[in-house]
Amino acid sequence: MTFVIAELTPGDAATVMAGEKGASNPEIIERYRKEFGLDRPFLERYGKFLVGAVQLDFGKSWFPPYGEIKGVVLSGLKLTALLAALAIGLAALVGVSLGTIAGIWHNKWPDQVATTFSTLGICIPNFVLAPVLVYIFAIQLQALPETWVPNPPEGVVWYLILPVVILSLRPAAVITRLTRASMVDTLSQDFIRTAFAKGVPFWRVMLKHALRNSLVPIVTAIGTSFGYLLTGSFILETFFRIPGLGFKSIDAIYQGDQPIIQATVVLFAMLFILINLIVDVLLPMLDPRIREGSA
Repeated sequence: MTFVIAELTPGDAATVMAGEKGASNPEIIERYRKEFGLDRPFLERYGKFLVGAVQLDFGKSWFPPYGEIKGVVLSGLKLTALLAALAIGLAALVGVSLGTIAGIWHNKWPDQVATTFSTLGICIPNFVLAPVLVYIFAIQLQALPETWVPNPPEGVVWYLILPVVILSLRPAAVITRLTRASMVDTLSQDFIRTAFAKGVPFWRVMLKHALRNSLVPIVTAIGTSFGYLLTGSFILETFFRIPGLGFKSIDAIYQGDQPIIQATVVLFAMLFILINLIVDVLLPMLDPRIREGSA
């Protein structure tokens, strides 16, 4: 699908690569066709693409400096993965904490605060929140950097604070809501009442019994959110000029650099599948009842 959709893109790739000066010269266009294999039959090009994709080899970029796509993609993936990892870590910490508190004090003011936070986090899109926080913390208070700079002197993490906070808001809201619902359901179970009847301390019941038995939907939400963060940071990377994989993909779309677009889509799909596979492996370890049910 990735290959076919790229092939159906309007316009002639060789003409685009030739640029304004070479677009009127048939010899230059034909040279580009032969150099990048665009003169080959569709099935032959697809077979070459498929063999290369299995080996994570997508050839060279269509535009200067004509570098190997594998290096371009992996260099961008490092920043995107760091951004997503920091964001999901913050989202999990905030979401599980707020959700647990909301579940314990169900229908009381802590629950109302957590519910308000989760509603706002889900409703406010990143492209609205980003300029607001940049205006407050970068322009007015001058406490944080506004955009990315090459080789940041203060360290990479310093320039990722605002993007991480913004990117983590929605998954934190989702995790908060799921943790709250799971805790409310778990706290109504008989074994919780039995633990209290035996005199087990309050916080031990909450953390060891209630939260532990609520982890399955929470871990599922964290894993799914991490997959979405890896593949959904295009807007923020472009806004903050972070040279991650999302930012490079947007540049490739503007240029019409199909090999980079194809490599990005395939890599993101593989990562998303891998993350969901890891979550499926972890769930039976957290709750043996899942393993027994599947058996």
